[in-house]
Amino acid sequence: MNILIAYDVNTETVEGQKRLRRVAKACTEYCQRVQKSLFECYINAEQFEKLEHLLINIIDNKKDSLRIYLLYGARERFVRVYGIDRYIDFEKPLIL
Repeated sequence: MNILIAYDVNTETVEGQKRLRRVAKACTEYCQRVQKSLFECYINAEQFEKLEHLLINIIDNKKDSLRIYLLYGARERFVRVYGIDRYIDFEKPLIL
């Protein structure tokens, strides 16, 4: 599954700042950060369910926003990048 996760966490309070760090940490466990609050994920259905459940339990529904986009097909079909692209395709061979 190709997934795009975007979030906006209210950081006016210490609790909000903690939620922001927790959301980012959860996303980095499954996805790669492509912008400050935007992650691209290539995960299976089980990983998606775990991540979605985790994120829903972190955010405050009255103060924060979480958007999860399910993208179908190859990344090249639905992503156009202009400028710096930090995405790494882990399906391709890595050259060190």
